[in-house]
Amino acid sequence: MNRNVMITCALTGAGDTVGRSEHVPVTPEQIAESGIAAARAGATIIHIHVRDPETGKGSRDVALYREVVERVRASDVDVIINTTAGMGGDLMLDPHDPTTFVEGTDLVRGVDRLPHVEELLPDICTLDCGSLNFGEGSLVYVSTPDMLREGAKKIQELGVRCEMEIFDTGHLWFAKTLVEEGLIDAPAMYQLCMGIPYGAPADPMTLMAMVQQLPEDAVWASFALGPMQMPWVAQSVLLGGHVRVGLEDNLYLSKGVKATNAQLVERARTIIESMGAKVATPDEGREILALRRR
Repeated sequence: MNRNVMITCALTGAGDTVGRSEHVPVTPEQIAESGIAAARAGATIIHIHVRDPETGKGSRDVALYREVVERVRASDVDVIINTTAGMGGDLMLDPHDPTTFVEGTDLVRGVDRLPHVEELLPDICTLDCGSLNFGEGSLVYVSTPDMLREGAKKIQELGVRCEMEIFDTGHLWFAKTLVEEGLIDAPAMYQLCMGIPYGAPADPMTLMAMVQQLPEDAVWASFALGPMQMPWVAQSVLLGGHVRVGLEDNLYLSKGVKATNAQLVERARTIIESMGAKVATPDEGREILALRRR
């Protein structure tokens, strides 16, 4: 069991959730304010996507990231900043002609997913460690070994901690390969992402099997989507890991009750403390992850 638990709050994501809850932040100001509130509620780390303020759709616009990060850094809260580097991997195929890319495709090189990381130097950025059939239809998330090695090397050169996002067992295999090849600095940080169709299911035995494959010195967390979000907090802590909650993964505090990010962090904190553990402060998180204060 983990006795000093980092809580990551994933603030908004890029999914089609804006119309489903009024609490999903869209503008840079809203995302930053939601992150600040989550930090005040006890989040050790905030995980940041940005959205086009006009459409609500996910974006790679560096200016939007800059505004969010600057607002958080200028605030009176201390929190570890983790930005996504996963945008730019969407390949939408015509099912009748798979050689044709259709609307919704946003596919760029691995390093071209990192301009905001290079400019802003967050404490952490993500690396999605494999390709995936992403839900129903014809959307494929593309993250090839060549792209991943190129991206990991760039992140390493920038001195940013890499959070390897693992959506299936093959992704974990490749993440460990990156570590073995020296492309991920110690301590290696793994995020086990469960319940995303069609990756690893949100099943306790699957989580346990993946945890058993992690290196002994790994720093890891896990999360699951929707109503499994809070049960996954308890399971992660029991198995020795850290946790992630937030509106990117779940919109509800309880059945029919829509949540804010701060409320989800508060609920996770209650679970952690009820189990006899404590929530890591940002400074403790920096020690766990060997981060330098920026």
